[in-house]
Amino acid sequence: MAAGERAGENEGRRSYFVRTYGCQMNEHDSERIAGLLEADDLVAAPTMADADVIVLNTCCIRENADNKLYGQLGHLKRLKEERPEVQIAVAGCLAQKDQDLVRQRAPHVDVVFGTHNVARAVDLLSEARVSGPVTEILAESDEFPSALPVRRDAQHAAWVTIQIGCDNSCAFCIVPSVRGREISRPFGELIEEVRRLAADGVSEVTLLGQNVNSYGRDLTLALRRTNGASATSSGTTVPRPPGSAAPAGMGAPHHAGRTLGSDAVDSRWQAGSRWADGRRTARPLFGDLLRAVGAVDGIERVRFTSPHPKDLRADVIAAMAETHAVCEHLHLPLQSGSDEVLRAMHRGYTAQRYLERLEAARAAVDDLAVSTDIIVGFPGESERDFADTLELAAAAQFDSAFTFVFSPRPGTEAAELVDGFVAPDVAAGRMERLRTVIERSARLGNESRVGRVEEVLVEGPSKRDPGTLTGRTRQNRLVHFAAVEPLRTGTYARVQVTEAATFHLSGEFIEVTAPARHRTRIPVAAR
Repeated sequence: MAAGERAGENEGRRSYFVRTYGCQMNEHDSERIAGLLEADDLVAAPTMADADVIVLNTCCIRENADNKLYGQLGHLKRLKEERPEVQIAVAGCLAQKDQDLVRQRAPHVDVVFGTHNVARAVDLLSEARVSGPVTEILAESDEFPSALPVRRDAQHAAWVTIQIGCDNSCAFCIVPSVRGREISRPFGELIEEVRRLAADGVSEVTLLGQNVNSYGRDLTLALRRTNGASATSSGTTVPRPPGSAAPAGMGAPHHAGRTLGSDAVDSRWQAGSRWADGRRTARPLFGDLLRAVGAVDGIERVRFTSPHPKDLRADVIAAMAETHAVCEHLHLPLQSGSDEVLRAMHRGYTAQRYLERLEAARAAVDDLAVSTDIIVGFPGESERDFADTLELAAAAQFDSAFTFVFSPRPGTEAAELVDGFVAPDVAAGRMERLRTVIERSARLGNESRVGRVEEVLVEGPSKRDPGTLTGRTRQNRLVHFAAVEPLRTGTYARVQVTEAATFHLSGEFIEVTAPARHRTRIPVAAR
């Protein structure tokens, strides 16, 4: 179909634009919002200014995210004055937490909906067109985002939500308030989703959760409570999250639970065969899940984010080491290297315990790359505390790190520790010192790759140089290289590394090891 014909076909259709702030969980939610809008016959707009429906999917982890949102809403006020028919929606974590403030500061917004209302996006926009501005915030999830239509930008890679919510109580974190309690998706449902993705040409999946390595603890606790160790097929039901449906051959779904055809079938569906056929202790299932996802035909790479150091169990490390598809990359948030600060943060581990878990992972997984998160200037952090963080960061030799100056979020325990706030200039100075340590280890790690041949998954042209391709290694290192032949996104290729910088590698293309398997999406022109 010619471009002109496609444009004509879209004449009269409304268009949408989704902007995402924050984490990969938000990115995944945005894919679902876009999928719902396309299912409602909207088409993607090339820019925000061209769209009839604009959705801002927000984050509230740091104050800077608030500023970005309200700055964007200020620009959109002028667009709304010029084109009153344009609909503006604010979604996500900030909407969940501050719905009244969003309404107060931006009355031109048509729809405000929270993290648990993704499935209602289209209905709320329709309601607002008829009745005026709408706000709807649910305290609990209707369904997992993965149960909804999706519009992925990358056809070779996909995110898979394995759990929602968080049961931890980190003093600095607002996530439990805006995402709710921890709920895991049934094991069988996840494997079926990954199989469908593989059949659609996806070769890399990233498992998402607020604390992925606690996945399944709630499922096994429910099975133990409901069924005991020797449940029978007496019609007992096991609670399951709304919106999760059983795949063919795994038993029929039940509205308030899932009716058991047999204990064996139900236990395997809920918790996987390794748990159902072994010792049925109440435990997390993340190690089992890594093995099962990695065994799905067509899945070449499995990634996950983010685990919690206190829950990095030996079985998870073993699964990483023994499952070829699981990438040699571990993102293990540290937050601080001071035991005093970790205790105040309620992190549940010490600096020594963190290093022990890290050393165990590196001993088991050959060529493991490690990234982390670190907060500078947590209330009460002394110079000695910060020196401990620098010392641990240097010892850990992180390959990369997300570093943040503490930002008090209303509603968290840390926001109340006003007397302990670190002066901004002191925190900024500490941040620069930390970055020096992190960048040194990142550069040394990259320099160690020079001369090696790496397999990269092609992500597309470089943003700075369209003539250069960009790919990622299994260790999540970015590689730029010039290809002697056109390579589709999703192609696997061997590249010899010739140069190293702090944040990327450069190399020379050798050969294709596996072509992209996904179908090429034909661009649809928006009016």
